[in-house]
Amino acid sequence: MKADVKTLENKKAGSIELDEAVFGLAPRADILHRVVNWQLAKRRQGSHKTKQRSEITGSGGKAWKQKGTGRARVGNRKAPQFRGGGVAFGPVVRDHAIKLPKKVRRLGLKLALSAKQAAGELTVLDTAALDEPKTKPLVDKLTKLGLEKALIIDGAELDGNMVKAARNIPHVRVLPVAGANVYDILRGGNLALTKAAVEALEARLK
Repeated sequence: MKADVKTLENKKAGSIELDEAVFGLAPRADILHRVVNWQLAKRRQGSHKTKQRSEITGSGGKAWKQKGTGRARVGNRKAPQFRGGGVAFGPVVRDHAIKLPKKVRRLGLKLALSAKQAAGELTVLDTAALDEPKTKPLVDKLTKLGLEKALIIDGAELDGNMVKAARNIPHVRVLPVAGANVYDILRGGNLALTKAAVEALEARLK
């Protein structure tokens, strides 16, 4: 399939052939759901922790004698039912990551790109570079392109002026092609790929 290539000034700069195997797949919400769950679980810190009864500072002696007091039999004061005692079944430090085959991850990225293309939310840019790191001119350019909320993916190296100008704009992110991922593509609004990014993604996902 063919797509128009535009400049940041919203002028036509030719066209590019998009690989059907990367940008033309039928939608699969189940695969996208699995990949997004894998991404979000993988980035969870998992550092939440409460102290269990074996970790509480205090005496290990029996609180009162077993019989004759009329009270319930107990062990030490570290038990969860006492104030200052340990927490029963509290969270522990752990890794929340789940396993997902590489083939499914690759397919998820293809499906995310295909979904943007099918929805008419994919823009191909000639380059993503600026002469100076000014935010206001970039906002004007993106508004003309219809990219007020957008994820911009460039080639292996990002233009420094582009990064500095875009970091002050809400809902606009600039990523290198190595950072392209399903979650950011789906939630980023419009997707803008440079020609270098398209070539790199097609080479990576074939």
